[in-house]
Amino acid sequence: MTQEIDEPITERETPPEGSPTSLEPKARRTAIKALAVLSTLAILVIAAVVFLGIRQRQAAAAGLVQSARSSAAERVSVIHPRRGGSIEELVLPANMQAFMEAPIYARTHGYLKAWYFDIGAHVQQRQLLAEIETPEVDQQLLQARADLKNAQANADLAHTTAVRWQSLLEKRAVSKQETDQAVSDYVSKQAAVDASMANVRRLEQLQSYEKVYAPFDGVVTARQTDIGALIDGDSSTKELFHLAAIDRLRVYVPVPEISAAMVRNGEHVTLTSDEFPSQIFHGTLVRNSNAIDPATRTLNVEVDVDNASRKLLPGSYAFVHINIKGAKAGLEIPSTTLLFRAQGLQVGLVCNGRAKLVPITIGRDFGSTVEVTSGLRPDDSVIVSPSDSLIDGAPVQTDTPSASEEGQGE
Repeated sequence: MTQEIDEPITERETPPEGSPTSLEPKARRTAIKALAVLSTLAILVIAAVVFLGIRQRQAAAAGLVQSARSSAAERVSVIHPRRGGSIEELVLPANMQAFMEAPIYARTHGYLKAWYFDIGAHVQQRQLLAEIETPEVDQQLLQARADLKNAQANADLAHTTAVRWQSLLEKRAVSKQETDQAVSDYVSKQAAVDASMANVRRLEQLQSYEKVYAPFDGVVTARQTDIGALIDGDSSTKELFHLAAIDRLRVYVPVPEISAAMVRNGEHVTLTSDEFPSQIFHGTLVRNSNAIDPATRTLNVEVDVDNASRKLLPGSYAFVHINIKGAKAGLEIPSTTLLFRAQGLQVGLVCNGRAKLVPITIGRDFGSTVEVTSGLRPDDSVIVSPSDSLIDGAPVQTDTPSASEEGQGE
């Protein structure tokens, strides 16, 4: 039998409100809540960092894959062939020459006494260029004139003798033989007079060459002598002056054989020069050689250009623009698109992201462009400046063509 022990129940004393003992459970709950919030924030931050890291890794991996794919495909620029019209402009290089030019040589012997025009001077026809002092020719002329007088005196005496002998022959005072000898002597003396007179005229002509005149209106482009220089009229190796007429120029153009039949005399053409890039000069196609040069397979064409302003200089380089009428309306592509392979002439096309090499046949060559007669369509994407290593079926990426490439292809 259990003995129940009765213990007195004492009532626990409640701490006064506001004491430290009453605040301890409430502060603990607040601290626990704050710790939970901080833990949640830390977990969220860590999760965000992990998520962003994974995204960056995925983006980097995707970029690497794209870069690998891009590096594997060659980047190319493309153009579309343009259709030529019924009139094509043929641009050809040409050399400009003076309409007339001549080296001026001496035709007598002596020393240069004076010159009156230097390089760049504009002279008129028959204007005095230089004077030559010729003492030897002057003395030879004096001697020739004296010989002429002597021959004339002998001829006069022979004429008088012949007349006398003919009179005596009529009176039968002399023989026929003697009279014929007198007449023959007169004829011989008269021939000597003619010879002496011809020699005098020759020396007078040489003496007239002491003065050097301009044969036509032009510009002195060279002076190869000076005062006191020895002048040798028998030698043509050294010119005194070089004269050129530049108010009008001759421009010689080598036209390719394929376009030679379309060139017509009398057509108007235009000229451009690197020296004057913003100016256009006009000329006329006046004549052609009517023969193909077998060495260059070109037709030599002459274009005359009015150069009254004297801007264009003989010997300079120019480009002649000739409009070829009746041209076929074929397709034209830049010359930089052509591939010269063992299989023949080819171009590269872009088809569904891959290169496709196709053979073509060209017609006329315009220099920067060529005419394609077969193998291309207007909507084909032709690769510009393809690499020599380009193969059929290789992956390619298309770039936007430049403005110059668009201008050439369309």
